[in-house]
Amino acid sequence: MFLHSETDHIVTLTMDMPERSANVWNQASLDAFAAMLDALEQREDVKGLILHSAKKTFLAGADLDAIEAIAIGGKDAEELHGSAGALSELLRRLELLPFPTVAAINGSALGGGYELCLACNHRVAADSPGLQVGLPEAQLGLLPGGGGTQRLPRMIGIEKSLGLIMEGKRLGAVEALAMGLVDAVVPADELLSAATRWLEKNPAAKQPWDQEGFQIPGGDMDGYGAQVIMVATAMFQAKTHGNYPAGKAILSCFAEGLRLSLDAGLLVEKRYFIQLLLDPVAGAMVRTLFLNLEKANKLAARPKGLPRKAFSKVGVLGAGLMGSGVAYACAKAGMDVVLLDRDETTAKKGKTYSENLLNKRIKRGRSTQAKKQAILGRIHPSAAYSDLSGCQLVVEAVFEDREIKAEVTAKAEAQLDKDALFGSNTSTLPITGLAQASSRPDRFIGLHFFSPVERMPLVEVIVGKQSSDECLAHALDFIQQLGKTPIVVNDARGFYTSRVFGTYITEGLGLLAEGVDPNLIEAAGRASGMPMPPLALADEVGLELMHDVGLQTAKDLGDAYRPNPSTPVLQRMVVEAKRLGRKNQKGFYTYHERKKTLWPELDALFPRATAQPEVEDLAERFLYTQALEAARCVEEGVLPSVADGDVGAILGWGFAPFTGGPFSYMDGLGLKHFVSRATALAAQHGERFQPPALLLEMAAHDRSFHGP
Repeated sequence: MFLHSETDHIVTLTMDMPERSANVWNQASLDAFAAMLDALEQREDVKGLILHSAKKTFLAGADLDAIEAIAIGGKDAEELHGSAGALSELLRRLELLPFPTVAAINGSALGGGYELCLACNHRVAADSPGLQVGLPEAQLGLLPGGGGTQRLPRMIGIEKSLGLIMEGKRLGAVEALAMGLVDAVVPADELLSAATRWLEKNPAAKQPWDQEGFQIPGGDMDGYGAQVIMVATAMFQAKTHGNYPAGKAILSCFAEGLRLSLDAGLLVEKRYFIQLLLDPVAGAMVRTLFLNLEKANKLAARPKGLPRKAFSKVGVLGAGLMGSGVAYACAKAGMDVVLLDRDETTAKKGKTYSENLLNKRIKRGRSTQAKKQAILGRIHPSAAYSDLSGCQLVVEAVFEDREIKAEVTAKAEAQLDKDALFGSNTSTLPITGLAQASSRPDRFIGLHFFSPVERMPLVEVIVGKQSSDECLAHALDFIQQLGKTPIVVNDARGFYTSRVFGTYITEGLGLLAEGVDPNLIEAAGRASGMPMPPLALADEVGLELMHDVGLQTAKDLGDAYRPNPSTPVLQRMVVEAKRLGRKNQKGFYTYHERKKTLWPELDALFPRATAQPEVEDLAERFLYTQALEAARCVEEGVLPSVADGDVGAILGWGFAPFTGGPFSYMDGLGLKHFVSRATALAAQHGERFQPPALLLEMAAHDRSFHGP
């Protein structure tokens, strides 16, 4: 783990775990670190210590297996009390060594990796692209358990550190320097010499909080810091409705621990850390947003034994919002892109989309003119299908019309080599049906991106009946090259994400038809943990689009079509009231520049019932209707992996992250309870809440989705 070298009584410990691509904290590295501290504590000749890494990253935090063992491994409080504070105790020993220490941060230091840096007297970072520092544990439902909640506020102040920890922010080197998370940024080849110079100039350095008279910068918990915590607590409760125990625990660590000495504060942090490890919310979030997300990013669903493929030239059909976003993502990943539309003027407008995005990044200090020109230089707007020659993949992102898609498919394939892939970015139309327009359906697959593409991390890969394993494998290679997360589903109308996501909006619109106050509907959407309330979300998706999809579905299914609760609502809004959503600034909301308010005439169109339901009951309906549809997707074979289902739900449409996803949500409630409650909802509100046979069987045998 640690490679030891010495020069002029300055010791350099270079972290290196040969069997891993990145250094992590696990039992082996903790033991090695403890042994190294044992040796250093006996030395009287050492004048300074530099911590460095032989990897591209500095230290990535806790090991996947270690996190799984403690967060979802079923340990009890007594067992955790003996193990959960191991890192914190070792880091305290590090900062009490009788000589100064420097973290020479050559790559990303996140979570426990950055907590190691905090325990050093000085932090110097390399000016390297991609380097990030921060404490992202809150995004996993945890808190920094190695002293992060106690050292960071003592270093940069309560207000700045609270925002960073609560949001789990990761900062690049320059931004980290501006915020005070590192003390210097130098060229990578000067990192060790800069660390050595600092040690030579500061032979008696101690941590500020270990010096007499120390005060927290910007105000302590007897002054301004207390006001910050009070306001933050109120804002957190209003925003999250108490759904995220990690946030409450972090606030408590600040409020209680920062009134005490560091050693006492570390004990406070340890107590709350253990509480979170025993909380099922943390376990579900860790499983989905760390373990299963990591597996998806490593292409766990990729067919085995097939060679990898790197993409250098791709085509994008359609220069609208979605196509332009896909073109930007491809060019940003280093691919040449032919952005094709009906005329060159329209195609050039699609390229302008990328230019505007890059201008914003430059303005925020996240890019440069040179990078902008390089990316734009890889996007080639065109109206000529012949320009697609040499493309290894074409992504079709035209209007959701079967005939239009068939026409562009035939024209594009005529220009492609026989081994090129064709990916349709449809959100609802079955891939097997679209592949009928292809001369090689084995190379045809669904690539469902989410809007806006530049921000949304998920791609839903839909495997048609004739899509080959090689086609799937190379499609996953493409998504990984983009830096996005794939989930793999089987073909069906609406696939997985659109189908389940649609139930949330449908339920919201159905409530409006039932006479529920639209303000109450929106409040319940927020209380459920969804990122946007259903009526506002419907406006963003587009009421006209949803109405058209409904008409297309009715046409395709014929006598088998069954209207859902949203059908009459969309008919009234789109056909009768001519309100199309955000598209024409008229939907369930009325839009005034940067403001929006619920349309006052909704009461006239959908009269309110005399008795109104409780917010909690509506929030439950929103989550249950989505979870039930997700279970049907498993039962019907649309969704092969419930792990992908949870990841896709959170990344794709923002299903209440604190639950860990719809399958973790059902597991957390217990399937017997879930089935019982769903049956009661079905009796009261309709067949859509009736549990499918799969759930009834699992509940009867006391099974769970993520367990036995």
